[in-house]
Amino acid sequence: MSSKLEFARLPAADGVNGWWESLPPPSAVKTLRGNRQFDYVVVGGGITGLCAARRLAELAPQASVALVEADRIGRSTAGRNSGFFVDLPHDISSESYSRSVEADKADIRMQRHGIDYVRSVVRAQGIECDWRDDGKYHASVNRRGKDALTHFADGLRRIDEPFEWLDETAIATVTGTSFYHGAIFTPGCSTVQPAALMRGLAGTMPSNVEVFELSPVKRLEHGGSAKVLSFAEGTIAAGKVVLCTNAYAATFGEHPNGLLPVYTFASLSRKLTPAEVDALGGIDSWALIPADPMGTTVRRLCTDRICIRNHFAFRPGLEVSSADLRKAKSLHQRSFERRFPMLGDVTLEYTWGGALCLSANSGALFGRRDDGLYQAIGCNGLGLSRGSASGKVIAEYALGLSNDMIDQLQHQPQPRPLPMRPIADVAVSAAIWVKEFSAGVEL
Repeated sequence: MSSKLEFARLPAADGVNGWWESLPPPSAVKTLRGNRQFDYVVVGGGITGLCAARRLAELAPQASVALVEADRIGRSTAGRNSGFFVDLPHDISSESYSRSVEADKADIRMQRHGIDYVRSVVRAQGIECDWRDDGKYHASVNRRGKDALTHFADGLRRIDEPFEWLDETAIATVTGTSFYHGAIFTPGCSTVQPAALMRGLAGTMPSNVEVFELSPVKRLEHGGSAKVLSFAEGTIAAGKVVLCTNAYAATFGEHPNGLLPVYTFASLSRKLTPAEVDALGGIDSWALIPADPMGTTVRRLCTDRICIRNHFAFRPGLEVSSADLRKAKSLHQRSFERRFPMLGDVTLEYTWGGALCLSANSGALFGRRDDGLYQAIGCNGLGLSRGSASGKVIAEYALGLSNDMIDQLQHQPQPRPLPMRPIADVAVSAAIWVKEFSAGVEL
């Protein structure tokens, strides 16, 4: 009996991705044409798919592997985030952090598993992506934020993770601005130029991997041993298929699965002049997360640009409007000016959106979906670290291996079902609005 999946949502041009645009021109694109056959096909060229395809090739060097991506690799979602490989549980404002010592330690093991794997590839392949193991700062701007950091510090002590408190003077020495009242530094986070990393991972694949870009899958028919993926100009017949489509799996056809595509937005400044660099001060590269999760993430880059990320919007259709982008840029400009009044003439050169894949209970889809059909979907705001881990591990699972990390990921909760639309749309959008409003000056 044959089953069919329709791929109803594909990447859209959601603003201008500054990470991508600030790179040199990409290599020539290779699209899927004609009728091909592979042992394995990985659908989705984000961090999850890139790690899955590489791991399949490493462990099965005689097998043929295809990696197919609807856009250019590095231009779509995985190359649109803020470039944080976060190792620790993420919701630092929760009074229950750490919610469970064992659960949080398991999260950390998973996230560091992914970080270690990608770091090893970057180093072995000499991928130029500004990979930095410099940690991150969690900074507060008011009493409420300081209380959140205190809860965070208490949780870190319970799970035996190192951290360092910085007072107002110390965090100003790092950032060059007196905007922040205090911060916690955690050393395990790595940062990267995300579009450069995605390009580099795709461009250094083992020889038994063939990468196809601008090749959206229209339909997947599966049943028994036959798996056929249909494209605009051809097909692929495959022995096994691994789905790594993250937010774009929020619906396959009309079947909801509890996943929430929530957009966040970022802007990248123009390059600072030498005089502006002097006026700013601080160190030349740092990464900062707000004490309130709905606040503003900031990165100063060694290229003398500043990245600002804030604002969320529930967009189940997986595309944003020009009005969304205008609103985001306005918020980013305000956030930039609040933090860097000494840089009054610096403009934001690029603004873009990217979809997070969330669920109401932090659940994910991992494992075997059907005979010969596997999935690793749902990163809940930790796309780089969780995505790399789940991509590596789903490849091991598809090859029939058994290990502790496979067991851990298989025992993740499934995404909790959502109310029917439009009830879910209203509820999620209202929750985002309330949380952004409560973030106040953190935004």
